[in-house]
Amino acid sequence: MSENAPHRPRILVVTPEITYLPEGMGNLAQRMCAKAGGLADVSASLVKALYDQGADVHVALPNYRRMFHLDVASVFDNEFQKVSRALPEQRIHLAEDRVFYHRSSVYGAENHLIALAFQREVINHTIPQVRPDLIHCNDWMTGLIPAVARRHGIPSLFTVHNIHSEHLTLAQIEDRGIDAADFWQHLYYRRAPGTYEESRGANPVDLLASGIFAADHVNTVSPTFLDEIVGGGHSFIPDAIRNELRGKKHSGCATGILNAPDAVFDPASDPYLTTHFTAATHVAGKRRNKLELQERLGLLGDPDAPLFFWPSRLDPVQKGCQLLTEILHTLVSSHPMQIAVVASGSFQKHFHNIVKMHGLHDRVAVRDFDEKLSHLGYAASDFIFMPSSFEPCGLPQMIAPKFGSLTVAHDTGGLHDTVEHMDVENNSGNGFLFRHFNAQGLHWAIGQALRFHALPAAEREKQLVRVMNESAARFNHEVTAADYIRRYEEMLQKTVTA
Repeated sequence: MSENAPHRPRILVVTPEITYLPEGMGNLAQRMCAKAGGLADVSASLVKALYDQGADVHVALPNYRRMFHLDVASVFDNEFQKVSRALPEQRIHLAEDRVFYHRSSVYGAENHLIALAFQREVINHTIPQVRPDLIHCNDWMTGLIPAVARRHGIPSLFTVHNIHSEHLTLAQIEDRGIDAADFWQHLYYRRAPGTYEESRGANPVDLLASGIFAADHVNTVSPTFLDEIVGGGHSFIPDAIRNELRGKKHSGCATGILNAPDAVFDPASDPYLTTHFTAATHVAGKRRNKLELQERLGLLGDPDAPLFFWPSRLDPVQKGCQLLTEILHTLVSSHPMQIAVVASGSFQKHFHNIVKMHGLHDRVAVRDFDEKLSHLGYAASDFIFMPSSFEPCGLPQMIAPKFGSLTVAHDTGGLHDTVEHMDVENNSGNGFLFRHFNAQGLHWAIGQALRFHALPAAEREKQLVRVMNESAARFNHEVTAADYIRRYEEMLQKTVTA
């Protein structure tokens, strides 16, 4: 560590995704945007919080020229020369390789090539140049870097956002310009390795498990999801990942840190809304937004009808949309409720078939995902659906209460950590939870939501004001970044006292 590390530690954040960077970090800071999911938002908010607090924070990411609007060679060359000449002062480190330049999305068919090219540049150039006091890596695309950090005595934090990995041999890794022989002992293999020579060509490395194995500390994106993995839950979790997380947790080296939604999700300023509102003005604001959504979707124009919104992709493996289709006709025919589905996915056809079969077009609307409609859905709805079978974190259930919309959710993973069952008498809760993952459980929770909606208006409004204020204070990037910074400080302190 450098002499000034205890006061101003140098942190290197290695991420394949980002949404924005503070202006002071370099000439290209405001042109960086490469997003596939919540990782991009978390990385951006964390870097901003570190920068604002005076940390010497550096970011390594692939140079997605096309996504950064730098695909015109002359424009790129001019900007890049500015960065190159001032490199010691720059904190943005763009990994250079043709495999990045012309991509229009972060992930695709060449994922393993992207991951290896990115890590090659970080290992060979960025780490020696930056000389960080701590490295923060994210997901399998950075899974080799904790092993390099351990080889050189640099503490590393590895964040598991998604349970997905790739398996590559040492030979494949080295063929892309990474000297894996230098740190091969710190990687996780499909079977216990013997010698380097024996393992090089026929014993694949698990990139996600390697990141977990070699890191000094690991975090998932919710505490309960970590507990579920360690406790044996979710059959889809590979044994390698489960065993490594279990070992880290039992040794005090694994925790859960919740993600947070993008700051754009604010009913007072959301650029996608025509009518803005706050907790104090939510009654009139939500009423106007509901009428607008009903008109746009062809639903009956009734601001008093309880409106349920489906915000997540229609994936029956994870999101539980099949539970809703099982009871959809019964629900709508038994209650004066409306349902707005603004989501794409393989299961969408089943919703269309039910609506068509029973003539529910004025009560149930089904549309492909659309950013503006989705934001309007949060602002207009009274409730949202999140009946996921598993949920590493989840963001809709944190967005919805900011807009005065309560979540109907299966009690699992990040949903357990962010949704508390509504208890009007004790002035607590922000949604409705069911424990058993089946249609009956979902039906029960919807009934609880409808009973809440039938309360006297003044009583209901009091609870929604509380929920909106609590959610704004609780579900934001500042809170998430503070949790990561505390973890950094603990890790750096261990290094100082070691």
